[in-house]
Amino acid sequence: MRYIVGYTADGRGRDAVCLAVALARRQDAGLDVVLVTPEHSLYAGTYPPARNYDGILSDQLREWMDEALALVPDDVPARGVVIRADSNAGGLIRAAEDPDVTLIVIGASSRGLAARFSIGNVARSLLHAAQVPVALAPKGYDRTDPVTRLTCAVGRRAGADDVVDVAVSSARRRSLPLRLVSLVPLDAGQPDPDRAEDAAANLRLQKAASSLADGGRVSVETAHGASIEEAVDALDWDEGEILLVGSSRLAQHLRLFLGSTANKILRTLTIPMVVVPRTYSTPDTMPGTGDPATEANA
Repeated sequence: MRYIVGYTADGRGRDAVCLAVALARRQDAGLDVVLVTPEHSLYAGTYPPARNYDGILSDQLREWMDEALALVPDDVPARGVVIRADSNAGGLIRAAEDPDVTLIVIGASSRGLAARFSIGNVARSLLHAAQVPVALAPKGYDRTDPVTRLTCAVGRRAGADDVVDVAVSSARRRSLPLRLVSLVPLDAGQPDPDRAEDAAANLRLQKAASSLADGGRVSVETAHGASIEEAVDALDWDEGEILLVGSSRLAQHLRLFLGSTANKILRTLTIPMVVVPRTYSTPDTMPGTGDPATEANA
């Protein structure tokens, strides 16, 4: 089992490598550190390429790859992969077509100044087209110890069963503490027990919690506030925690799409987020936390 790490020679690339290491240590997975280089094109700014262009580019790519692999500790197997593609996202998606690949890990956009997350062009393209889960590392993420807790957040709308199943399977397989959170933005600050959406969300999470044998390792919370941002900000987060969310209900089959709720979550979130494709065939584990024999379908 392997994870694709989208590397760029900047802080965003380092964030991605650190998160990939933390996830791989929980799974004993290997890393493919991927550098995407432009394809030669008749329509490029200069064509044919300048003399010795390929040699200069190869030397630079080798230097960047050496820097990337030096960030990976000895206990995590890693290899460098250079892919020619017309875009960074296209190259990462091509790399993820390998059946052994179960996750793509990228860093937040380097354009974000204050916020920990800023969805740039690469992330946006991946979240519209990837068929495997995508892990987003917040800006400045430097933790490489194994994941310590999993939180799964769902909103009111139907369609969250797949992502909840992934979270429950992951917690059961690796005995990770699991927190199931229902996000309820209400002006009054309290959920309405008579509202159908609230009742359905709470029932869904209670059933998921009851399916775990070790009841002491799972909790169910309702995070509420005047907005999604306030609800997320009111939660306590562990340093080694990962947030798992599903893609938008508007996404196509086995495609990712970051909906409005997930976008709002990112405005205040300080820990990594893993986005799971819609109608994802339920794996036995979450990427980064489960059993190698069962996560091959992830």
